[in-house]
Amino acid sequence: MLLGLQPLSTQAQKKDRASRGNKGQVKSITVNNLTGYDDKWFHPGFYIAPNFSRYKIEQSKSYTNNIGTNRGVAANSIISPGLSVGFVADVRLADYFNLRFAPGVSFITRQVEFLPAGYSPADSIKTQEVGSTQIDFPLLLKYKSERRRNTRVYLVGGVKPSVNVGNRRRDPERNQLRAADSDIAIEYGVGLDLFYPLFKFAPELRFSHGMKNLLIPNRDIYSSSLQSMKSNTVTLYFTFE
Repeated sequence: MLLGLQPLSTQAQKKDRASRGNKGQVKSITVNNLTGYDDKWFHPGFYIAPNFSRYKIEQSKSYTNNIGTNRGVAANSIISPGLSVGFVADVRLADYFNLRFAPGVSFITRQVEFLPAGYSPADSIKTQEVGSTQIDFPLLLKYKSERRRNTRVYLVGGVKPSVNVGNRRRDPERNQLRAADSDIAIEYGVGLDLFYPLFKFAPELRFSHGMKNLLIPNRDIYSSSLQSMKSNTVTLYFTFE
């Protein structure tokens, strides 16, 4: 009888860990939440993610040739906030690896500030804005550490194709700079799995670097001052599974 009860006692000690004071009294008990979570092959979820995005720009030969003259126009990329929302489909591949597909919608605004040579007064500085609503299709590989009670660290990396489905603003003065409607980016980041009794919460910081030149050449002074314009985004994900 005693031998039969011993395995149950051992399992209870693994699930519940008590913190005791100097005199042996129980101060608190740590319970392992969602103990069978990693045994399931599929986990659905959703995320809300504020982002900060800008263009990584390169000046054109036209700008280089006009250095030192009054015809030069310099460009400066500005970081702008945005928001992403979407769903997560997580598939278990092995003990430490998961495959994640996280389609979503991103509301992104990117700005480029153009400064004419010898600009003065301040209203000679012109800001061009590209505001878009895009659909993202990230496909990521997740590498996770051993679980420590109710926490676990992980790394993610993969690719994110995106398609622009609409421009949110149409201002003739601020929207002369144009960008392509599709992009593909390399993504990588780090996150923390936090296990609660009914769900898993994961804050994650992810970096995205576009590989495609999004600049659409035009005859205006803004696009002619640039030769390359690639996306660059930092996103803080709050995922619930």
